[in-house]
Amino acid sequence: MRCINKKRMTSAVSMILTASFLLSGCGKQEVLEDAYNVYDTTSAYGMDASVQEQNVSYFADNLCVTGTDNILTEGVTENLSEAAGLFDTVNHEVKFAKNIYERRYPASTTKILTAYVALKYGDLAATATVTEEELQLESGSTTCGLSVGDTISLQELLYGLILCSGNDAANVIADMISGSTEEFANLMTQEAYALGATNSHFVNPHGLHNEEHYTTVYDMYLIFNAAVQDERFVELISTQNHTANFLNSAGETVVKDWTTTNKYLKGEETAPEGINVIGGKTGTTNDAGYCLVLYSKKGDEIPYISIVYKSDSRDNLYYEMTELLGEIMK
Repeated sequence: MRCINKKRMTSAVSMILTASFLLSGCGKQEVLEDAYNVYDTTSAYGMDASVQEQNVSYFADNLCVTGTDNILTEGVTENLSEAAGLFDTVNHEVKFAKNIYERRYPASTTKILTAYVALKYGDLAATATVTEEELQLESGSTTCGLSVGDTISLQELLYGLILCSGNDAANVIADMISGSTEEFANLMTQEAYALGATNSHFVNPHGLHNEEHYTTVYDMYLIFNAAVQDERFVELISTQNHTANFLNSAGETVVKDWTTTNKYLKGEETAPEGINVIGGKTGTTNDAGYCLVLYSKKGDEIPYISIVYKSDSRDNLYYEMTELLGEIMK
């Protein structure tokens, strides 16, 4: 469906309806602190008829916007996952939509937002020393092999986060940026809301299961779309192999070779002819199922974002994703 313009909406609308003061039960006028000045704010939000259309900003000017109805095609098998979407980021069209507004657990695709926040607020050259608490993870968690006392740069941590899906790297990044995983998760949710991803909530930087940690396909499109505007992020998700260098607790150099989990980049899956998969992020937990977020291009120019959430198997995840990529060529 074609993207439509949407005026930026804020809580100012409801606040305007209450005006700048209320009447108490006895009829006495009660002045509210920090109240909105209706006459100062209406012009900014395009609610003043005197404001010319060309001077009004629109939140969704460059975003894909669609309704709540599914947009399905015969070329994509419907029952392989619970939610999926294909977004044309140039023409601002939603080419495929299956339950894109339903809440899902994002698993390690959470790390897209983790990287976005880290790149926005962090210094790639800054270093952190790994603590024992940061390595306390669920049994079987994916890591990039950090040890207590390692001193490592934010740049290396981001490669470990994206390529290895390192939950250990996620925790170190969170502490490095915000001082704790809780504060970093609050910042993640705040940044998601600022991007319009208001049906999401994050409680950790890695995506290990929590009932209060969720997003939607559409919200992840908004987050990923913002992230790929940063060339440093695109470089991260498009890297197949990376050799990391950092120091251990004894001050000795540690060298680790990290490889992407993305099967398209590894050559284990083949995209349709004419489609160039730039990169993306995988994610898997028992509750989230198999998830994948991809950034691809038709030829060398037209970028697309494709997302599959809660597929029932890794094979079906890539099968449906390949079908979605095939829709680009139609």
